[in-house]
Formats: sequence, structure tokens, C-alpha cells
Amino acid sequence: MRKNLNRRNFLKKCALGAGGVMVSNSLTSAAYAAGEVERPNILWLIAEDLCPDLGCYGTPVVKTPNIDKLASEGARYTAAFTTSPVCSPSRSAFMTGMYQTSIGVHHHRSNRDKPLPANVKVITDYFRSGGYFTSNCGNMEWTSPGKTDFNFEVSKPFDGTDWRQRKPGQPFYAQVNFSETHRAFKRDAVNPIDADTVMVPPYYPDHPIARRDWANYLECAQVLDRKVGEVLKRLEDDGLTNNTIVFFFGDHGRPHVRGKQFLYEGGIHIPLIIRWPGHIGAGTVEDGLVSAIDFGPTCLKLAGIEPPSHIQGQIFLGPNAKMREYIVAARDRCDETYDRIRCVRTKRFKYIRNFFPNYSYTKTNLYKKRAYPVLTLMEVLYAQGKLTLEQARFMASIRPVEELYDLMDDPYEIHNLAEEPKYQTVLEELRAILDKWIKETGDQGEISEDPKIAVEWYQDVLFPNHQRTMKKRGLSPDVAPMEYLEYWKKELMGKER
Repeated sequence: MRKNLNRRNFLKKCALGAGGVMVSNSLTSAAYAAGEVERPNILWLIAEDLCPDLGCYGTPVVKTPNIDKLASEGARYTAAFTTSPVCSPSRSAFMTGMYQTSIGVHHHRSNRDKPLPANVKVITDYFRSGGYFTSNCGNMEWTSPGKTDFNFEVSKPFDGTDWRQRKPGQPFYAQVNFSETHRAFKRDAVNPIDADTVMVPPYYPDHPIARRDWANYLECAQVLDRKVGEVLKRLEDDGLTNNTIVFFFGDHGRPHVRGKQFLYEGGIHIPLIIRWPGHIGAGTVEDGLVSAIDFGPTCLKLAGIEPPSHIQGQIFLGPNAKMREYIVAARDRCDETYDRIRCVRTKRFKYIRNFFPNYSYTKTNLYKKRAYPVLTLMEVLYAQGKLTLEQARFMASIRPVEELYDLMDDPYEIHNLAEEPKYQTVLEELRAILDKWIKETGDQGEISEDPKIAVEWYQDVLFPNHQRTMKKRGLSPDVAPMEYLEYWKKELMGKER
């Protein structure tokens, strides 16, 4: 579980974090205030739509040397998760340290004209009050703001776009947001990946289109890696490496079928790498559960800023760090597609509750219809009776109320154990945990959203975008799956290098 740590010597100088990562005991608010210790900078490198599909996490065909090096110099977390499988509620949560379901920002891209509840702030407000300069960048010229995508109104979440804009000697909290692994995929001309060398999960058909689409995603991770390398090189050139805590993570899971917008591992499992030279042991591998709402309060604490007591995220590094026994994630309306799903994930098991079992997993979503070639492929193969039982389950017209997976024996979550007598005790325990969480956190998913919001999304944004995209492709908006599959064959397979 942990590597390259001399426990006896380290414990003399350091405090044990949530699962073994060590952070110096000398890093206290008093020490910072007295000027005995220089306050650390905080740098968040946030990738869109990314699971741990990187070289350092064991994906053999992808080339991510810069991210791999970052992991070798710090701690690589193997069990980090977001609280939502889509960007706006996920980002709203980790930027406040609060579950999106607790503060009414759980539906995708809603409530953007409303302020946060009175006691809730974005974490940059706390950093700014603590004397930090805050920035967010989305390009390598350091001139454009990066993605925020918050489901609330906030007047000034950041001070600028570049940490170099701060006052001399001022510590900074900075974000750099990367869009490379978000669809539509743009291939890597430097290191193309042969689709025949990739392994697709067993819940997808082993088909040339599925392999090419997966390879394209991995190629985007390679482009992302080079940009991460540019940022880290800039940090080094500025002489800031040793006193900057770097977090690299994804805002939620991968943009594939059964990934983004769902609570399977592909939707909520993210990479998390933390580097802080001299404070976190190089080459550490940590398998303790971490939620993305923990990132903010942990960084505040390491910066000598006490997080407010109402924050739901918990501190997982440094003195008095806590280890989670489970994480909870939630999916609500995404685009025009209304739904409510909740999950509890322990080290071994995943429990999923579908509040609308009469909805299909593939309930119409125009974004996925026009952007996910494997969804079209599976629709065609399902109609032809050519999917395996495991693959066909996702295409069914209804779904179970409860799903339970043993992640140790079934990492792809394809064997639902919810009705098996052997697992009833586990099922009841996780069911009770979710019921308690819903009550204690004030899950607002129980409150119906105004249906006009989804209708307006569809009429004003989604369908016009869909029409334009399909027209550009020479297709009608309601193109039949078989005809659309022919388009994807030409689009993906016709561009093989």
C-alpha cells in the first residue's frame, strides 16, 4: 500500500495523514503567523472528464511521462472520487467543500443566477481572506480564465489568470484547467495509438469503433500530459517547485458510455496526485478513500487557514487527518435528461440506488446522441441481438432499484449482487448508510425541480446545437442508429494513420 517511507524515522518528524501520507507537524497556523515557516503555494491542475487512465496508474499504451514523473515525486491516490459524474455539480461541490445536493446546485447547469446559501463560500474567498492571491487559467498564454462552470452566482471567484500577477512575496492558490480529454476528441499527431493495442472494458463490444474511440481518448490524455509538463516547467523556472503543493486530478470520470453522468467507477473515479517536495514522500501510493470535497479544506489547513466548521469536506493530510470509510456520490438532471441516482462506495463494495427504475440507462440525451459513437454502436448491436448479457443490460428499457457490486471480484461492475442472499447483510448496511446520508446532509434531490428548466434547456440550447452538428455532418437530427453508425465508421475508421 505504501512505498518508499521509512516509518520510524518519518514519524519522529511528521504527522500521519489519512492513510499514510506524511506531512510535517511544523506546518501550523502559529508557525506561519510567526514567520517561522514560509506559507506554501497551492496549484490545482484540473483535467476534464478523466479517469485514472494514465501510465502511472497502469494503462500500458498511453504515454504520460510528465504526470507519471509528478506521481513519482509525490503521492498517487488510487481511490479518489468526485461527488458527481458531471462537471457543473462536481465543480460546484469541490469549490465549496459541500455536497452539491446539500446546497441546491445538484442539477447540471442550473441556479446560475442565484447566490450560494448565506454560510457557504467558494474556497478562494477563504484563501483571499488569508492573504493569498487566487488565479484560474485555461490557456498556455496565461491570459484567459479557465473553466469554472459553477451552479451559482459568484461575483469574483478569482483575482487573475496567472500566479505571476500576485504581489511580490505573496502566496498563491492557482488553478489551471485543461479541456483536452473532454469530447470532441482531437487526436495526438505526435504519438498516435494503434486501436488494436487497446483493451476496452467488457461492458463495451470489442469492436473497431469502440477500440478507436477509446484510443482517441487516451491520445487526448497524452496531449494533456504535455500541457501539464509545460505548467510544471514554468513553476520550476519561477523557482516555486519546492514550496508549492501541486494537486493533479479530474473533475469527474471519463466521457464514455457508462462513464460520465453515471455513478459507476467510470463516472466518479478520478486520478489524484499530490506533490510537495520535502513534505510528502516521493513515490507514495495511497489507497485510502478520498472525496473531491476534501481537497479544499485540506489545502486551506495546509496553508494555515482554518476551514469553517460547516464544511462537509474533511481534511485528509496532516495532523488530525481523517480516513473515510465510504464516499457518497449523486447524479441528478444532466442536460435535458432528468434522473436521480445515489451511490455509496466503500473500499470493497459499491451500492447504487436508482430512484426512477422505470427510466432506461440510455434515456434520450442529445449531447450523448451526437457525441458518443459507442452508444450508437451498442444501439445497433442490441437491436441485432449481438451484445453479451453484460453489455445488453445497460441497453434495457428498465433498471433495478438497487445495484450492488463487489469491486474486488468485479471491478467493472457487471454482476449485480443486490438480490443474492449471500450479500444481504452488506446490502442492508450500505442502504442504511445512504438513508442516513440523505437525511443528515439534507439531500435536495428529493425536491422536484421546475420541469420548465429541462424543457428550456432542450428548446433553447440542446436541440439547436444538435441540429447544427447533425447538419454539419450531413445527417438529419433524428437519423436512425444504423445510418448514424455508418457515419461513425467513416469518421473514426477513415482517419486511421
